[in-house]
Amino acid sequence: MAGEVSIVSGMAGRYATALFELARDDKSVDAIKTDIDRFAAMLSESEDLRRLVRSPVFGAEEQLKALTAVLEKAGITGLTANFLKLVTANRRLFAVDGMIRGFRTLVAKHKGEVTAEVTVAETLSGAHLDALKTALKAVTGGKAVDLNVKIDPAIIGGLAVKLGSRMVDSSLRTKLNSIKLAMKEAR
Repeated sequence: MAGEVSIVSGMAGRYATALFELARDDKSVDAIKTDIDRFAAMLSESEDLRRLVRSPVFGAEEQLKALTAVLEKAGITGLTANFLKLVTANRRLFAVDGMIRGFRTLVAKHKGEVTAEVTVAETLSGAHLDALKTALKAVTGGKAVDLNVKIDPAIIGGLAVKLGSRMVDSSLRTKLNSIKLAMKEAR
């Protein structure tokens, strides 16, 4: 990676790059990505874990003790656990979301994949996810597409997809807002 233009930046990017390089050297990129994805899922599902990660009220020792228990319960060990513990000891756990995004970006580039940010109103079925991946694969010229799905009930229905610099928003909320705007202009 030396000499390459970095595709991730800032403090979170430096941590993500370090984790990726260690994982690549250890030939465990897929295993680390699985652990990171599991931790990210836990983070999105647990308000208590998000509070632990983001709150400056907790000291480094408290965070480390709690995080160690969470990681053990989740079965996250090895390089990923050591990385998260180091981040905690360095008082950088608040930036773990950016580190996860940066790591995913580096893994996708390494594998020749494209990452699509998809926002939906409710959880998609496996068949819908496969259909979406197939459609996006056709758009990217046959590149594998990794989906980062976010659930946002506020969009009411439909979906919004961000693929690189392109954005397609077919959410019901956006359609209703455009109708509302058109009705205001027609007055």
